Amino acid sequence: MDISARTEYAVRAMLALAEAQRDDVGPLSVQALAERQELPRKFLEAIVADLRAAGLVHSVRGARGGYTLARPGSEVTLGDVFRAVDGPLAEVRGLRPHETSYSGVAQHLPTVWVAVRAALREVLDRTSVADVLTGDLPAPVRAMAEAPDAWQNR
Repeated sequence: MDISARTEYAVRAMLALAEAQRDDVGPLSVQALAERQELPRKFLEAIVADLRAAGLVHSVRGARGGYTLARPGSEVTLGDVFRAVDGPLAEVRGLRPHETSYSGVAQHLPTVWVAVRAALREVLDRTSVADVLTGDLPAPVRAMAEAPDAWQNR
């Protein structure tokens, strides 16, 4: 799986907004978000627009305006953020895994693609922005990360 810069930046921006929410800082401008996470401001503007369109952030107008989380960080999953900026978690040539079909030796491949999507959901839809902010990750996610070979390249 390739996690795009767009998705990584969106998650990092959401973490900064969750921290601001937790600390009752108020709205953060795109400039402040960019500075806090060392992200390119112009690119981040487009990302925040996608997050807003998905209902994950609210914009606040005015001199002290900026962006806030639309709901508590504990209610926003990483899967929500991924989908908001990059679309479905898993696609095969533009199709959802369950929409694929093959004949012959590849006939069982859709089952594998669906399982891959289920594995992504297991991590991304169970892990909230608040979980990542605090480091208190869900037990299944911790278990996967603690597996002996989890941190090894293959």
